Amino acid sequence: MSAILSMQAVRKEFKTHVALQNVTFQVKEGEIFGFLGPSGAGKTTTIKLLTGQLRATSGEVQVIGEREEGSIRRLSSRIGLLSDTSGLYERMSVFDNLALFADIHGVNRSEIPELLEKVGMAEHMKQEAKKLSRGMKQRLMLARSILHKPALLFLDEPTSSLDPGNTLEIHKLLRKLNKEGTTIFLTTHNMEEADKLCDRVAFLNAGEVVELGVPGELKLKYSDRSVKVVLDGIPEPIYIPSNAEGGSKLQDWMASGKVKAVHSMEPNLETIFLNLTGREL
Repeated sequence: MSAILSMQAVRKEFKTHVALQNVTFQVKEGEIFGFLGPSGAGKTTTIKLLTGQLRATSGEVQVIGEREEGSIRRLSSRIGLLSDTSGLYERMSVFDNLALFADIHGVNRSEIPELLEKVGMAEHMKQEAKKLSRGMKQRLMLARSILHKPALLFLDEPTSSLDPGNTLEIHKLLRKLNKEGTTIFLTTHNMEEADKLCDRVAFLNAGEVVELGVPGELKLKYSDRSVKVVLDGIPEPIYIPSNAEGGSKLQDWMASGKVKAVHSMEPNLETIFLNLTGREL
């Protein structure tokens, strides 16, 4: 599978502040790629470089075959962007918000009702944007970012401040978009969200990528290879090593019918990030 975007040894400086240093990774066409890190790690700066809003101090940025800042900006018909600064025209209706951008992108306005149906907003078509809930506004901004059917979608903290119900609905939409062929670049500090959605993730800390891989493989890589066993009649779980000695104990307990549950003890992504960086999210 070919790369749809990449960064090679990218550094970005703002006067005396180094936002990114030696950042290298690539995103494969058709995947959901998670770029994970706490606030201030450099996630938004990365998206601005990848969408042509900023120029790298050094290194190479490539997006859909383009390397120059101006050329990347001209890819607007093939790129979608949802960020917390996207904004809406509050006094315009849901339909009119989308109609404005449909005209900009050369999309027929007749496609808007189907798109609103897709994001669960059809019944709110005539409602003013200012009267929408936070979750509904986020869905509308997502609809706007995919109105022109982009090949590559950038999402900067798409579920920040949303309740679990709205977050789940956004996740369903993103999975559907991805299955339909859209490559998604997702920045988030929510490791659970990344674990659910992403094919691969990169950990960004203080402007550097400190780890990159498939979530399941990273959990196995950083596992201490212990097993949690819950035994009948014993309230506290017992932790045994994943080796011959631990296996012998487990076999004896199972033979005597004492085992109620067995769990492998892979760390979650947040624990891995903490162990690698010493920082909580």
